[in-house]
Amino acid sequence: MLRLPPSSYILKPAFAKIVCEPGWKWQKREKPMANYDLFYVWSGEGEVVLNDEPFQVGKGSCFLFRPGDHTSATHNPQKPLILTYIHFDVSEPATLVPEPYRVLAETVDFEHLLSRYVRLFLVNTYAAEEEAKLILKQLMILLLRDDIIGTGPVERKASNQLTEAIHEIANFIRQNPGAAHRVEDLALRAQLSPRYFSIKFKDIVGVSVQTYMIRTRIERAQHLLMHAGMNVTEVADALGYRDIFFFSRQFKQYTGKSPSEVR
Repeated sequence: MLRLPPSSYILKPAFAKIVCEPGWKWQKREKPMANYDLFYVWSGEGEVVLNDEPFQVGKGSCFLFRPGDHTSATHNPQKPLILTYIHFDVSEPATLVPEPYRVLAETVDFEHLLSRYVRLFLVNTYAAEEEAKLILKQLMILLLRDDIIGTGPVERKASNQLTEAIHEIANFIRQNPGAAHRVEDLALRAQLSPRYFSIKFKDIVGVSVQTYMIRTRIERAQHLLMHAGMNVTEVADALGYRDIFFFSRQFKQYTGKSPSEVR
């Protein structure tokens, strides 16, 4: 579904966020599912049977039922399911369809989109259908992204946490380009060993920590020279360079121009 434009999504009137009643159950029907159904569990405990395969479900459990699927479900009345379901169809052949089931480790963005989708139709929101189609496309992208992160919930969660830690460090470097960052200190901030931190930083960001620090500093220098009215000496000093000639050489190495040419 990655290649489908939002306009190809066909919205169905069956959607809601509900708290299932104590005696709630979803009976298996003779006719299979006629369209797609995004089915997400916010909390509670239960069992969903998809094409005769049972799944124990709880917070973060997410299904994408497809046309032709046979489904049924029950839940624990003491811990009732709170769920969102959204029925939809597509007007074009769909490839790259998300997996039928996963447990989402990172739920904040996904739940925000689900809530937004439902709220759009609670009142007569202007352009609700157009926005809802965009949200459905975003939801499918999040599911596909989750499918390729790892082979299981534990591995996906660990991978997500490591990626978030590295991105936080990269953002910290970018916010403080003039600081004298030491790899040991950055690794400690990420709660990783310096060697493992350096390896994973390059894997995730695409360049080494040292290269990223220099590149970020030079990008900031370009901005200050072009927009802040600072001269070369002031910029070099602001970004922690004690040797203006070294700053000029490094600047030209990364930009192809000398600082004075940019200013």
